[in-house]
Amino acid sequence: MVENFSLEDVGHRIINRRKKLGLTQEELAERADLTIQFISYAELGKRAMRPENLLKLSTALEVSADYLLTGEITDKDLLLLSDKMQKLAPSQIRIIENIVDECLLLFPADD
Repeated sequence: MVENFSLEDVGHRIINRRKKLGLTQEELAERADLTIQFISYAELGKRAMRPENLLKLSTALEVSADYLLTGEITDKDLLLLSDKMQKLAPSQIRIIENIVDECLLLFPADD
């Protein structure tokens, strides 16, 4: 069981990701084949989602359903990131690698 799970937290993650992708609610609804009202309710944490709608939404937002539900990064999220990185030139990959290395130095993982 996920501690402190709330529909409002899910809604905040949806809003943040939608904005990160530069999408309006209307664009997200179209991309996910859902209604604008559904997107609005989901972002406000007004009601739970059926699994198929959660999957549509996570696909449209290019994140895992687990991320939307819990905020945790899963293997699926890493695969989605890897797919994006495969589209980059080798020099761009090295830049990303350097950024990751710097982040690891600045923000050591809590073990």
